[in-house]
Amino acid sequence: MQMPIPDDAILSRKAALVARLRAVLPEQAVIDDVAETRAYECDGLSAYKCPPMAVILPGSTQEVSAALAICHEMGVPVVPRGAGTSLAGGALPTADSVILGVARMAEVLETDYDNRVIRVQTGRTNLSVTGAVEEDGFFYAPDPSSQLACAIAGNIAMNSGGAHCLKYGVTTNNLLGVTLVQMDGTVMELGGSHLDAAGYDLLGLVCGSEGQLGVVTEASLRILPKPEGARPVLIGFDSSEVAGACVSDIIKAGVLPVAIEFMDRPCIRATEDFAQAGYPDCEALLIVEVEGSDAEIDEQLGLIEGIAQQHDPVALRQSRSAAESAAIWKGRKSAFGAMGQLGDYMCLDGTIPIAQLPYVLRRIGEMSEEFGLGVANVFHAGDGNMHPLILYDANKPGDLELCEAFGAEILKLCVEVGGCLTGEHGVGIEKRDLMAHQYRPDDLSAQMDVKDVFDPKWLLNPAKVFPLDASDSRRRVA
Repeated sequence: MQMPIPDDAILSRKAALVARLRAVLPEQAVIDDVAETRAYECDGLSAYKCPPMAVILPGSTQEVSAALAICHEMGVPVVPRGAGTSLAGGALPTADSVILGVARMAEVLETDYDNRVIRVQTGRTNLSVTGAVEEDGFFYAPDPSSQLACAIAGNIAMNSGGAHCLKYGVTTNNLLGVTLVQMDGTVMELGGSHLDAAGYDLLGLVCGSEGQLGVVTEASLRILPKPEGARPVLIGFDSSEVAGACVSDIIKAGVLPVAIEFMDRPCIRATEDFAQAGYPDCEALLIVEVEGSDAEIDEQLGLIEGIAQQHDPVALRQSRSAAESAAIWKGRKSAFGAMGQLGDYMCLDGTIPIAQLPYVLRRIGEMSEEFGLGVANVFHAGDGNMHPLILYDANKPGDLELCEAFGAEILKLCVEVGGCLTGEHGVGIEKRDLMAHQYRPDDLSAQMDVKDVFDPKWLLNPAKVFPLDASDSRRRVA
């Protein structure tokens, strides 16, 4: 979908806007050259592109506030952007919008080990938060596969998780406070440096709101002491359904691994060729990791291996060294990139109850045959966060549309078995028209009422999250 090219009215408006923005921001923080703005025309959902009217890269909360106040006064839509790794089109601009990127805001503002909290600017990458504290024996738990590149701002916007969310939770479980700038430039402090701040849980409202309510410029994050040790085990099966059943039995047994990751044969092959992680040759693979002392690890893995043996695994191997463990996780973290070697794909992230894994995996296989498109599965099995990768040819007419139709059926299936449309990637533009499949009209109306309070003019991150017919009606009223 290519957005409309800016008309003369937009170009005239752009000149006035850029002049005002340059009065409050450093020269290099305002980008209006058409060629340069194309670097921001899409995010990780690269099938959709549209250059913005302009791009601004503020360096502080004060600069964000000043820029938003100008855009609010002029009625200019603003699209907040972290690192652009969104797989749901969450940072896709419109032709009349300004991209507000937080890349220049990457400082550590405070580290408090006594209270186990770090405060950072939200342009800082996920992995570099751990990098700031690991020498002192701490880490930041949420670990999306894109953690080397993704920004804390985007993690908060989409409530991102990662492989270790089974034990440590997702972003909302590790977020203590934020500085939020509203569309009119008002600066708010929500939460703090401790759990359960007084008053309404507005922090919980902001986390996962996809840039609809404000721009988060600073965040207080919970940091944890590094575990004494950790060890993964590889468990191979001759079918995806059996692997799914094993995951369900591990959870039912009351064992709490730090992570349970799933990969099927297409993904195993691509990842092994790419990363040489030492994965076994099988139809489906589980990576199960536990933490603790050596004795605790041995006990937990003994229980897990006992459960796995009941499902006749074709491979079962514990990591024998830190280097081998690193290789195992390097492979998993490289899975999306490795799959790119096979061609174009679209990554989904519906979430389902664990007990439904065998059924949903079987249905995805059946739908793959029905639509005539290949699909690879790699996902956070421990919390049921599915990541089917639908393979298609972007150069073949009709293939993208067929891929989207296939993806919609998978996401509807997730809802129908008691799950939801998204686990961590967000709704963005990818799932906005499916929201009515999960929510009734009055549920959607209540959600839009919340946006009315924070952003009465509906200028923040337009055309996202809500079905267009519903959100357009709110914009006209605003």
